Amino acid sequence: MDALDATFLSASTRSNPTTTVFLQDACLQHKYIRTRDSSHIVERPERLRAVKIGLCAAISRLEETLPPTTNVAASSGASETDSLIEAIENLKLEQNPVDFSLPKGHPVQVVQSSAKVDILNHPAVKFIHGDIDRDVYLEKLIDWARDSMEKISHGQCEIPSELPQGDMYMCPTSLDAIQGALGTVCEAVDTVMTSPAPGFDPPRTAFVAIRPPGHHCGEDTPCGFCFVNNVAVGAAHAHLKHGIKRVVILDIDLHHGHGTQSIVWQINEEAYRTRSEAESGAPSEPGIQVYYGSVHDILSFPCEDGKPDMVQAASVSIHGPHGQYIENIHLEPFESEEQFWDVHYREAYSKLLMKAEDFVKRTGGASDDTFVFISAGFDASEYETPSMSRHNRKVPTSFFYRFTQDVCEFANKWANGRVVSVLEGGYSDKALLSGAMAHLTGLVDGECAAAKDNSRENWWSSENVQILEKLVKKRRGPIPSVGTADAKSTPWFDRTAALLAVLDPRSAESSSTRGAFALPSPMTLRARQPAIQGALSTSPAMSPDRTKVDQNRPSGGVAVASSSPESTPETSPPTVTKKLPRVILRVGPRPET
Repeated sequence: MDALDATFLSASTRSNPTTTVFLQDACLQHKYIRTRDSSHIVERPERLRAVKIGLCAAISRLEETLPPTTNVAASSGASETDSLIEAIENLKLEQNPVDFSLPKGHPVQVVQSSAKVDILNHPAVKFIHGDIDRDVYLEKLIDWARDSMEKISHGQCEIPSELPQGDMYMCPTSLDAIQGALGTVCEAVDTVMTSPAPGFDPPRTAFVAIRPPGHHCGEDTPCGFCFVNNVAVGAAHAHLKHGIKRVVILDIDLHHGHGTQSIVWQINEEAYRTRSEAESGAPSEPGIQVYYGSVHDILSFPCEDGKPDMVQAASVSIHGPHGQYIENIHLEPFESEEQFWDVHYREAYSKLLMKAEDFVKRTGGASDDTFVFISAGFDASEYETPSMSRHNRKVPTSFFYRFTQDVCEFANKWANGRVVSVLEGGYSDKALLSGAMAHLTGLVDGECAAAKDNSRENWWSSENVQILEKLVKKRRGPIPSVGTADAKSTPWFDRTAALLAVLDPRSAESSSTRGAFALPSPMTLRARQPAIQGALSTSPAMSPDRTKVDQNRPSGGVAVASSSPESTPETSPPTVTKKLPRVILRVGPRPET
């Protein structure tokens, strides 16, 4: 890893936080530049702002639950250890000054990560996506990003024709986003595994807010917005660097993570082979074993077309034979929350964890060599747009809270409490902000091992989600108000807005800072032929679940300040003095006179 110099922003907390939130601004550099119109792109940089809103809201509400004494500075009687840690954290803040003070005792710390990996030289990346002879796929990935602008300027598509071009796009700085995302996942694993100082336990849970997502990507098969498999690389990193032998991956995205499942199958196949050889007396080193459990919509991508291989893969349930441990459960419609929790969740969805427990027991029981990952997609949310979730296979927002608590309870019993959750899907702003809020709260409450108390589920009520949605769009003026009548009843909103202004400060910058890439000059109507080879026109051929525009998306990108002019996440096309109207010619029979 090239850099692990992340800045801890929770400088005022002396008690050890239990949960770490990781942010990575490099992920904003993955942008759609194929045409000026990006309204059809749902995997967009603004997704991360909506996630940050939810995280800030959770931090704000959790802050309200702290005892009053935690809201004041540490007394003069603080221990020498506290003073030393405070000095270290103050030093870190001087290197990258950010005013993000959380009260003492807050269970959350926030890391603004600058970690990244070199995909051609990182062991975990090569373990998942490399080849025996040479890293053909990884080399291609670098070439696609490097050559993207040149190809587009010459009327070609930057994504090879044999890949789903409607789902995939790249720009010259996409590689920075990919390497930053992978580096941040590995950093989260290191944080959960490593004590920050002698005598201090590490935060045992983490949430990593990155993009592009990863669970659709196999070893060398990018798909569904995904170019590398973030969670699989994180699992390999835990194995190679920290000696983890068993990994549990729980996928709650609306769509089946067929890429993750295919990678898990290959890993388990190799581990089964080496164990068989060892039983025959051959010298061999036991490999990592992985359980993959997914709850998803079998009618959605990648199964919506009914392709037998995809549908069958998304329905596999195998536990033990051939060394495989995979469980797939299909989401079902529900008519009431009572039906969801009493029938669907209790009788079906909770089996993901039951099978995970069976996996741990079969492979050696509780020990210090187990790690849990969550592929945290929020597109099964009740707030996801109908264009993305067309089959009515949804979950209430509190699913992301209660299931997360249950995962932490499982991890506390079988994996020393270690859980790293990584953002996958989720495309409407309301789905992302409500899901992130509930999920982070679940990580905190699950880690604390407190008695389950569902009273906090009011935090993401429909009324509160509506209030938080006011923060979605970039604003250059004062922080939005919730209204005079509601001002006294929602102090958490003001705190959320203040935290967001620190975690997402670049969204308020002037549009003059944008403009990393100059798109080709506008062409006349006659010059528009031939069309870009394999590229999208005004109506791209998206995959089944990605055909319509998220009507709630912000109207622009998030501006990011950087020392490199190519790191701004939104392009600024050349000024056009006059926009020609779209002309549609229809040829038909001469009208009767």
